[in-house]
Amino acid sequence: MKNPIQWLRSLVFITQMYLAMLVLGIVFAPWAMVSPKGARTACKTYARWSLWTARWMVGIRSEVRGQVPEGEVIVAAKHQSFLDILIIFNAVPSARFIMKRELMWTPVIGVYAKRLGCVPVNRGKRGAAIAKMVKDVAKESTEPGQLIIYSQGTRVAPGARKPYKIGTAVLYDGLNQPCVPAATNVGVFWPRTGIYRKPGLAVVEFLEPMQPGIARDEFMAQLEERVESRSDALMREAGFDPDQAAVQA
Repeated sequence: MKNPIQWLRSLVFITQMYLAMLVLGIVFAPWAMVSPKGARTACKTYARWSLWTARWMVGIRSEVRGQVPEGEVIVAAKHQSFLDILIIFNAVPSARFIMKRELMWTPVIGVYAKRLGCVPVNRGKRGAAIAKMVKDVAKESTEPGQLIIYSQGTRVAPGARKPYKIGTAVLYDGLNQPCVPAATNVGVFWPRTGIYRKPGLAVVEFLEPMQPGIARDEFMAQLEERVESRSDALMREAGFDPDQAAVQA
């Protein structure tokens, strides 16, 4: 049985989060329209506000481990909920995300994503869209920074197993940049769906970079093994057994 007081606190937290998104989106809009720096400042402010309020409203503390990536790199991250987006965006200097094209049409998020240089991709055409994006980057038509891709293509609940998509390897081959794997346990506390937020320590951990030049099949195998094994370890540290959850599923 979930704690009803915690459920109520979670509801209040989520409500104020969306209100803050709307307010900050409006306040920063004039600056964001004329400068990508304004859009990034707005999104950084929102991420910090959300992480701060999560700490004292619902008891979710956040922590970043490992060497935070800087410069021109690909970050191939485990995606469990909106929380890992907030933590990663707050941690790295200049993040831009590969995201579903539908999100570009959502209020506030879509406008700011465009200003940040996020890359929309079509469902079912992910490989082609990423290949086009590789060409655009090579022509210096996008802002430099850390390119965040969620290799499984969607949010994955703790303990669930979903295949890694080839798009990350297409980026890795085409951009000839280091790839930094990123593991997480945030889904234990902030699920991909629902209202309830569970207190605890949510972690995103940046792992050792994978340098350019690894063959595609080997790269994908290493990436999946490193991210999944470390994410499992972080979830166990949080008191969640991913192997047991996978069996029950």
